[in-house]
Amino acid sequence: MDPLNHTWTQSFILSGFSVPGTLRPLAFLGTLCLYLLTLSGNLFIVVLVQVDAGLSTPMYFFIGVLSFLELGYVSATVPTLLHTWLRGRSAISAAVCFIQLYVFHSLGMTECHLLGVMALDRYLAICRPLHYRALMTRKVRFWLAGAAWVAGFSAALVPASLMATLPFCLKEVAHYFCDLAPLMRLACVDAGWHARVHGAVIGVATGCNFVLIWGLYGGILRAVLKLPSAASRVKAFSTCSSHMIVVALFYASAFTVYVGPPGNRSEGTDKCIALVYALLTPLLNPIVYTLRNKEVKEVVRRVTPRIRALLKGP
Repeated sequence: MDPLNHTWTQSFILSGFSVPGTLRPLAFLGTLCLYLLTLSGNLFIVVLVQVDAGLSTPMYFFIGVLSFLELGYVSATVPTLLHTWLRGRSAISAAVCFIQLYVFHSLGMTECHLLGVMALDRYLAICRPLHYRALMTRKVRFWLAGAAWVAGFSAALVPASLMATLPFCLKEVAHYFCDLAPLMRLACVDAGWHARVHGAVIGVATGCNFVLIWGLYGGILRAVLKLPSAASRVKAFSTCSSHMIVVALFYASAFTVYVGPPGNRSEGTDKCIALVYALLTPLLNPIVYTLRNKEVKEVVRRVTPRIRALLKGP
């Protein structure tokens, strides 16, 4: 189609999932329950880190930042998913669509950088224990967290702004939220160059942090293997296990969608994978950090009676 003859679309249509109408209420309730559990779990971690002095270490500071990020990350897409469950194909204005695209990718790339920062924190704690407190001061941890947010929101400007300049001739987005690949399929022109730029930006952000994380964990592994006793090695590994699980969940889904070849996947596959990284991963993160962490479970035992007392009142 000639790009000069296209008509600018003021809105898009989110197709959502193709399921029988009788199953939509059940899918809506299930998604809503998962969403509320995700919000409450991550909010619980944020509050717990703030109110208990036992969790005032750098590691828990970054866990709290990650949970705060997940609150926004899951809220960027799930409300539109809930809307499509209720209404089926749903209209969304072009402006809101591009804002959603930008916010979702900003938070995703921020999480990518934050996971690298958390790996650096574990590396310093295990490989430089005598200098850890001097290196990871309150000012430094705030600077590192802020740098992760600035880097994520800056990098996402490139794909979002390029996408907004494309001419669109079609309106129906084969997804439940506005993402890069489904939107590029609606363009009047060949979006191959845009896809390469998007892949380069996202690939550099995720790839560099992925290499950094595994490089740091390589150093951690060498340091742990030099420890004299098996008990000390197990304790050192236990402080990293939760973070390694979160990294694996995040990167497995991100690489599948944004780094792997899109031509080998159907549109329905993209939507199903999106449910993993946009809904299930934020739900699992607080579970991983609480169920696998003795310190957090100990704090929960201490704080729970105080919360019950406050709820009961005088």
